[in-house]
Amino acid sequence: MTRTLILFFHPDPAGSKANAALLAAARPLPGVEVADMARLAPTGVFDTDAEVRRLHRADRLVLQFPVQWYSTPPLLKAWQDAVLSRMFYARPEEGERLRDLPVLVAATAGNVPEAYGPAGVNLYPLEDLLRPLEATAHRCGLAWSRPHLLFRANRLSPAELDAAGEAYAARLRRWIAATAQAVAAHARLLPLSAEA
Repeated sequence: MTRTLILFFHPDPAGSKANAALLAAARPLPGVEVADMARLAPTGVFDTDAEVRRLHRADRLVLQFPVQWYSTPPLLKAWQDAVLSRMFYARPEEGERLRDLPVLVAATAGNVPEAYGPAGVNLYPLEDLLRPLEATAHRCGLAWSRPHLLFRANRLSPAELDAAGEAYAARLRRWIAATAQAVAAHARLLPLSAEA
């Protein structure tokens, strides 16, 4: 069974209804593992050995987070600085084992979709504001996928939250199926020690 790793970066996981609904829908999917990064690194300091092992076990990667001031939460940036810097600069042989790993961003935003565009208060489409992550994926040799975006995250009714969770689970199922061939090819290229 392939492993889909969701790294969840939220400064207040217990206070998030939208992200909780998304995770509740994703967790039961076969092969999905969720890592609550705020719980694993409450001070923002990561066990980089453990994080590298977690990434090496994954067949695909989801970065899930709320957009904060047009960017990722500080914890995600701290993870990039610690883990990706190690894997792609200090020890590039570790990063090479992730080449072509499918990556998907799942981001929540508090505002309405119309706020993200030239006529809106946020000026740019949300996908454009996520371009630094796309550039990071490109630099690391990861296979970027179109982000999964949820708007009005803090204003959704219980029924809308349920629907958002169902839409996320459906997107993950489609993405997992669409990347299955790439994952199989990637697994054949890994050295035997990749299972460690």
